[in-house]
Amino acid sequence: MAKKVLILMGSDSDLKIMNEAAKALTALDVETEMRISSAHRVPDKTMGLAREAKANGFGAIIAGAGLAAHLPGVVAACTTLPVIGVPIQGGAIQGLDALYAIVQMPKGIPVATVAINGAFNAGLLAAQILATGDDALAERLLTYREQLATEVKAKDEKLQTIGVDAYLSN
Repeated sequence: MAKKVLILMGSDSDLKIMNEAAKALTALDVETEMRISSAHRVPDKTMGLAREAKANGFGAIIAGAGLAAHLPGVVAACTTLPVIGVPIQGGAIQGLDALYAIVQMPKGIPVATVAINGAFNAGLLAAQILATGDDALAERLLTYREQLATEVKAKDEKLQTIGVDAYLSN
């Protein structure tokens, strides 16, 4: 049975960003479940989701958080599944606080971290983690990469054909 990815966020204000992770995973035919569960407001619920994730068929967890960004670390403390943190832009320093909070986890409790608002890449990273045990998913990831390469080659061909000024005016 294929593993799923649990996508967590502390607030519905993070939903637009975190939905990008779901889009990446859906495009690769990976099942997801999205939940709102604050590390601060409902800690028991959050820790329960993390502790039960593996038993519920999840192979990785993506956790998005802004400001103090405790959600990814709390989740990682409660599971041995890979946790990918997504710092959410906001607050006085536009997500740098969240980035630092997620990337600076203490020794022994790792959280993989993507760019601020980098939920799409978090989805791809989760898929790559799952693909280590799923050859069909690995093949879909390879196809995705080949599509990216085809798009870049087409853009370069267009640039070489019409020149910089015409390309920029399109």
